[in-house]
Amino acid sequence: MAVLKNMVTSLLVSVDDNDNGSDGPRKKRRIDAEATNSDTSQSTLVTTSKALLPPKAGQPEPDTSAVQTNAPGDALPRTASRKISPPPRRLAKDTSTKRTVAENAPPTQGRADQYGKVSILSPPIARKVSAPKAKASDESLNPRMLLNPPVSHPIRTKLLMLLWVEMSRLNEEVKKKHGRPEVALALSDQELIVEALDEEFQMARKNPTVYQNVIKSRIMVLRKMKLSVWTEERTKKKAQRQPAAERQKLNVPEAIDTGLTPAEEIAFVPRLAAVQEGLSKHGYITAIPTAAELEVAMKGVESAQGWELCDRCKTRFQVFPGRRGDDGALTSGGNCTYHWARARRPESMKGDTKPRDLKYACCDETVGVSAGCTKSDTHVFKISDPKRLALVMPFQPTPASDRTGLPGAVCFDCEMGYTTLGLELIRLTATAFPDGRPLLDVLVRPLGEVLDLNSRFSGVWPEDWTKATPLGVDAVQSDTDITGTLQIVESPVVARELLFRLLTPETPLIGHALENDLNAVRIIHPAIVDTCLLYAHPRGLPIRYGLKVLMKKHLDRDIQMGGDHGHDSKEDARAAGDLVRRRIGKMWEQMKLEGWSVRDGEFYPPLPPGAAMDHKPSLSKEGG
Repeated sequence: MAVLKNMVTSLLVSVDDNDNGSDGPRKKRRIDAEATNSDTSQSTLVTTSKALLPPKAGQPEPDTSAVQTNAPGDALPRTASRKISPPPRRLAKDTSTKRTVAENAPPTQGRADQYGKVSILSPPIARKVSAPKAKASDESLNPRMLLNPPVSHPIRTKLLMLLWVEMSRLNEEVKKKHGRPEVALALSDQELIVEALDEEFQMARKNPTVYQNVIKSRIMVLRKMKLSVWTEERTKKKAQRQPAAERQKLNVPEAIDTGLTPAEEIAFVPRLAAVQEGLSKHGYITAIPTAAELEVAMKGVESAQGWELCDRCKTRFQVFPGRRGDDGALTSGGNCTYHWARARRPESMKGDTKPRDLKYACCDETVGVSAGCTKSDTHVFKISDPKRLALVMPFQPTPASDRTGLPGAVCFDCEMGYTTLGLELIRLTATAFPDGRPLLDVLVRPLGEVLDLNSRFSGVWPEDWTKATPLGVDAVQSDTDITGTLQIVESPVVARELLFRLLTPETPLIGHALENDLNAVRIIHPAIVDTCLLYAHPRGLPIRYGLKVLMKKHLDRDIQMGGDHGHDSKEDARAAGDLVRRRIGKMWEQMKLEGWSVRDGEFYPPLPPGAAMDHKPSLSKEGG
């Protein structure tokens, strides 16, 4: 009887293979005996088991006479169970990406990866987030292919998914903040996927050695990012993706009202000219090096035998102007790994008890973690010593000129690239003040062999050189030449001569951080108006505000929005002129309150009691 009870009990035990229990398929029971009709056999066994169970209290005993028994020749199975579930259905393949749908699902918090490790970057939310379904022509969250990927494809997929999750969260906040999903700053599902793919691909391609550190840092930054910072990033990237003409339409500057006519503004500019005394200690060259100083510098260069300090990674390397004889190399030391942006300290958050670590603006990586996020083919160097600069190309003061029709004031900006002779001039631009009319815009062939055009900042690319048309020293640029394809001159000496045609020693030369531009052209000019000095940093030189920061702060205008395409020297020259106009307007507003007046382009101070009206105007400089 006890044996029969045990057999009946085993018949009533069933296992659901589709449950989420930890044992899974290990609870399946095999059916050893063959049955001609599995459904009939199972029904018979269940009926038998019910009949043989002891009756419960208050119930009549079952009628065992109707119980069917197996024939003597039939063999009873040793074990039995419910009908076995079919094997799991294969997941549908995404034909456009050759990946299963399950691989596109983001990981949940605390779930171990394929190596059995729990990622510390799992999203803080417990709910499962699934990627939007992709159309046949759309991209999915599958990392783009690289010839030499930095890590395995599953790891890239997981990090990409984490990046997408944080970007999706911020995008949803933008939609809620502005009220409508179709708002310009909010991204569609496909745009968000493309954005995540682009970021991950750039990190994997540019930073292979520190890929995981860089992308994890980016994920953590997005996780802590404020909505205002995210919307600012969206605005900048949207502007960068538009053509230059469209960016200019969207970034139409507000009119600057100085209260003066253009001629009066030009007459006002000399009041803003910097005092030459004391500028030499901040990099401005105010005197031509003597022959004795040049001789000493020459001996130093010869003894150095071409060894220089890399301007990017601070590695010592050797330069071979004219190329090395045995292999034709221009430099030694191999590749250069560096951070292309400066280190900055993030803003303190509520609850911080100590200052935050310095981080590089290019990759948001903490200073000291890695050698860099960008790799270049060669090391580069920069010369700052005026004596060594004069050895490459002599300085020259602005010559006197008797030409007529010259502009009253000139804004100019230069772009530089790295060569075997240091940081040399590769583009020179000049515009008229105050209307910003182009006067000169040429590419310049440097004296040394090019190592790096510094295109990320200079905006000059190799294709610009191939498309440029030559311009002679005696030629005059027309408005069509300036606004069309750039022209190129054969040396910095030719470019300097073209600039001298627009200047006299008294012509105010306007720009931002002018010591760099003047040193690149090797000009000593006595009348300079530098926006770094007009809008000085509270801590004084050498600390200074960047031109982009000044334009946003004082004129609420975005410049240098080209991203990796680099700067536009024409835009920078005009921006410096607009900052000067803004300062003129502020100063003239205050001067009018003090009693100043202007007549026939001349400025007159307030009259003392009893003074005549025909006194000469005052041209003394005043700060502001």
